[in-house]
Amino acid sequence: EDLRVDGRGCEDYRCAEVETDVVSNTSGSARVKLVETDILVGIKAEMGTPKLEKPDEGYLEFFVDCSSNSPELEGRGGEELGTDIANTLYRVFSCENSVDLKSLCINPKEHCWVLYVDVLLLECGGNIFDAISIAVKAALFNTRIPKVRVLEDEEGTKEIELSDDPYDCIRLSVDEVPCIVTLSKIGYRHVVDATLQEEACSLASLLISVTSKGAITSMKKVGKGSLDPESIFEMMETGQRVGKSLHIALQKILDEEERLGTSRPKVGFLG
Repeated sequence: EDLRVDGRGCEDYRCAEVETDVVSNTSGSARVKLVETDILVGIKAEMGTPKLEKPDEGYLEFFVDCSSNSPELEGRGGEELGTDIANTLYRVFSCENSVDLKSLCINPKEHCWVLYVDVLLLECGGNIFDAISIAVKAALFNTRIPKVRVLEDEEGTKEIELSDDPYDCIRLSVDEVPCIVTLSKIGYRHVVDATLQEEACSLASLLISVTSKGAITSMKKVGKGSLDPESIFEMMETGQRVGKSLHIALQKILDEEERLGTSRPKVGFLG
């Protein structure tokens, strides 16, 4: 009947709160609260050496800490979920052009920026992957990397000079950064943004990463149940449609925050 217990339709998200620049000692940060699910993401830019296979690019490293007070996330359960989330994020961001990694290169083969993305799961209330992907995109939008000059002396020795001006920085384009849309199969229908109760009723879910233009960059099935091909195609179509709306809503909030600048009231992650 396209009606869920909380009154939403099958393709409706709950109200999400997004706030950027919430942790002072990071290059970029964001907090996303999706009813009971609470995520904090901090990004630190540090200088490193490019990887051998990609000498003219920087790279991202993901770390996930499940500090949730949910009993199922204590000990091994939290570790396994943390590893699973980190692996999913690596997979989502391994697609071409999600982040312009060439802009993170300072000196090919010698120096590049490494973005350490720390994800902290403060509270778990269902639909973790979607909330984390929204928080990561918001934190990347908020990230500011100092501009660098490479100076070379007469002997050919290279010296790196960092800009002291906080406004003289590189901003990352997040236009191609995907968001994850999780579709949970319940009976003959599939729903987005499942609550914990709905997740308990679902035997299989499909995690789809979608760009703002509606392109699917990766898919992953979770759960013990099976999905028939027809269901998968339906879920992909729904994921594309919902994903595009999600990107539009998120970008609108991020642009509004940007316009307000320092005058906006901050809640912070302790609020």
